[in-house]
Amino acid sequence: MPSGFNIGPLTIRFYGLLIVGGAMLATWISSRRARRYGENPDAAWDMLFWVFIAGVIGARLWHILTPPASLVKQGITTWYYLTHPLDAIAIWHGGLGIPGAVIGGVIALYLYTRKHGMSFATWTDIIAPGLALAQIIGRLGNFFNQELYGMPTNLPWAIYIDPAHRLPEFMDQAYYHPLFAYEGLWNLMNIGIILWVEKRFSTQRKPGDLFLVYLIVYPIGRFLLEFLRLDPSPVAGLNINQTLMAIVALASALTLYLRHRPRPQSSQSAS
Repeated sequence: MPSGFNIGPLTIRFYGLLIVGGAMLATWISSRRARRYGENPDAAWDMLFWVFIAGVIGARLWHILTPPASLVKQGITTWYYLTHPLDAIAIWHGGLGIPGAVIGGVIALYLYTRKHGMSFATWTDIIAPGLALAQIIGRLGNFFNQELYGMPTNLPWAIYIDPAHRLPEFMDQAYYHPLFAYEGLWNLMNIGIILWVEKRFSTQRKPGDLFLVYLIVYPIGRFLLEFLRLDPSPVAGLNINQTLMAIVALASALTLYLRHRPRPQSSQSAS
């Protein structure tokens, strides 16, 4: 399966096009939502460069710090990347971690909103649906790269993986779970839940609540999908992605609960 196309000596990869396209569409959606929140729509486009670059850097750093087990077996470890800087920046070969992308993007968003005197929490709510949509579009790049697939399966929607992209211990298996598609569908549900909460609890919501919903729903899905993944990222004997997702989901749910828990009413002494 082709992973891109050539324009003269330049190779354009579908993976990169989809990531950029997803970011642009997410920004357009966020600019339209900004007006409803009383924010300047142009700010979404102004912050795009910084958030996007920080997201890509964060995604690559996450991959470098938590390489999957198959690469570790080949000797491509964190130390390898640190001693081979050209390979470390070769994102066109894949190797971007969504946890790092979200962390990097959120840090850039925080710094941008703080510098310009804007509400960080409000802007996280503005971008939440677009962020999930960008992930859906970006995950399509895994299809062209033939990566992020799960266990072998004979289900009707199984995807064929070329031998060159199979793990050595599964060379005799041709069809696998399309984890990237499962994650995309989960993110579509995430968008629906975010928009429902936004409308249903419009008077009770606090700034940042929608982003907390995103940080609950997405990690739950990612946690479950890691059970199907053949090539996890082990750190200290743990699947670091699955472990982080569990922590983020629980912490976000607790934060959301504490923000809205019923307050005990103070009793008044009889007069």
